[in-house]
Amino acid sequence: MKREKTLVGKAFTSMFRSMRVRNYRLFATGQVVSVSGTWMMVVVQDWLVLDLSGNSAIALATVTSLQFTPILLLTLLGGRLADRLDKRTLLTVSNAASTGLALILAILVLTGIVRLGHVYVFASCLGLVSAVEVPTRMSFVQEMVGPQLLPNASALSAAYFNTARVAGPALGGLLLASVGPGPVVLLNAASFLATVAVLRMMRSDELHRTALSPGRARIVDGLRYVASRPDLVLPLSLVAAIGLFGMNFELTLPLLAKTVFETSPAAFGLLTTAMAAGSLLGALVTTTRSGRPAQGVVVGSAVAFGATATLVGWAPTFTAAMGTLFLTGFTSLYFSQAANHRVQLGSDPTLRGRVMALHTVVFLGTTPLGALIIGGISDAYSVRAGLYTGGLVSLATAAVAAISTKLHHRRRHNQATHRFEHTEG
Repeated sequence: MKREKTLVGKAFTSMFRSMRVRNYRLFATGQVVSVSGTWMMVVVQDWLVLDLSGNSAIALATVTSLQFTPILLLTLLGGRLADRLDKRTLLTVSNAASTGLALILAILVLTGIVRLGHVYVFASCLGLVSAVEVPTRMSFVQEMVGPQLLPNASALSAAYFNTARVAGPALGGLLLASVGPGPVVLLNAASFLATVAVLRMMRSDELHRTALSPGRARIVDGLRYVASRPDLVLPLSLVAAIGLFGMNFELTLPLLAKTVFETSPAAFGLLTTAMAAGSLLGALVTTTRSGRPAQGVVVGSAVAFGATATLVGWAPTFTAAMGTLFLTGFTSLYFSQAANHRVQLGSDPTLRGRVMALHTVVFLGTTPLGALIIGGISDAYSVRAGLYTGGLVSLATAAVAAISTKLHHRRRHNQATHRFEHTEG
């Protein structure tokens, strides 16, 4: 028994080993607060759009598209800035800007003069900030912990992100039902300040700063680098396809809750929480990873995501939807982390900002088009049809990648065998 407790204790310590780094510990604390506020805001924004538009799926798809279009168009520029400028300063400015935007929207909501167009403008401006913040934050993780702890720190980042996803939507739904949207938007504004505070509390001399990219740090250099690396192209291609069709739950979940199951805001929060709980479990599982995952792990997890996402469209009851969303949360996070680690750990540090910017573009930047496609299908047919489309297309893409990977390995094996026989001959 004592030995078992010791082994459990060691496993627990190993799981959270990045938290021994003071800078990362500070950052994680601030992010839990900030991301909780963001997910509270997701619930409020979606419900606000549906109320202002008369439950229009197209309006919900439009606000999603407006928020993610800047990510599609400008994130590569954000990655270039991350490779050329101080990442901590960029993150400080980005979070301060997000605070100001949320304050303006809070005033509009609290005074009762908010209109659908105001929400559209807010979403667009927040997307502009995210185009810089997301690739900078992703590449900043290694500066806090160093390359050896990067897989663990990245997985823990996903864990605290999904911890916030569990708490944020549930709390956001409760507050929305009890006090209305205005105070929730105000809390979101305050939450961004937590990240600003911890960034300024960090010790600069303990950061593992990578050399800034020499010369002009051109975007095209990052693109050429990725194109020359087939081991990066495949996971990025999977991320693009699944991000386009499968990862549209910000659009489909509020529609599923309000139009299929006809639930309250608090119950909508529970659907989002169920998916986040599965994601949290997936994140904790990936904390044990100590190196770059194999290509088969990326492809296999993509297949699993496609299968579980399809099941969400089938779910006949609210309880079944929560169960399938839990599974989908797990598989989506496991796939996302596997692809992220394979790309990030295989990249040149001087190009990592631009490589992770490309990762962000293909994952989040495809959301505007995906939201319009899935939103159009949901409006024309049903939200279940939209969910089926996303899941089945993701599953088919992953299956093609699995077959391609198998054929590639067989071809390499045959070539190696041929070279061996030729040498022996």
